Amino acid sequence: MRPSGADELAEGDPSEVALENARRKASAVGGELVLGVDTLVALDGRIYGKPADDADAARTLRALTGRTHQVVSGLVLGDRAAVAVTDVAFRDLDDAWIDWYVGTGEWRERAGGYAIQARGAALVREIRGDYLNVVGLPVATLLDLAPELLRR
Repeated sequence: MRPSGADELAEGDPSEVALENARRKASAVGGELVLGVDTLVALDGRIYGKPADDADAARTLRALTGRTHQVVSGLVLGDRAAVAVTDVAFRDLDDAWIDWYVGTGEWRERAGGYAIQARGAALVREIRGDYLNVVGLPVATLLDLAPELLRR
């Protein structure tokens, strides 16, 4: 695994943006078997990327509090592409919860400003769909896209 350094889109239809970013990443790396993946958080069509600082992380969490958002991943492998979508419902978070989580620093480099596989699990009331998609790689979707990977 390595970062591609590709320029990424930040606005538009979330599924299209995730797929295009995955394509750009795969193209930037090049090679025989390259998997490009992009995961983003969307609410009401708005994309929430990686927060820039503590204040941005708090704003993002306030937007998501008490609501159900989508975690959208685009996967590109050669000429094949797929999108995975998981619904994540956040608890009603008051300022103390948000301040606590922002203070952990765990939001850094995380789409939507949280990491469900760690302390960010405390922010979540429910998920519907693939948990691994929220963590970052929707394995079920990848295997649907390329079942031959099991034989490598």
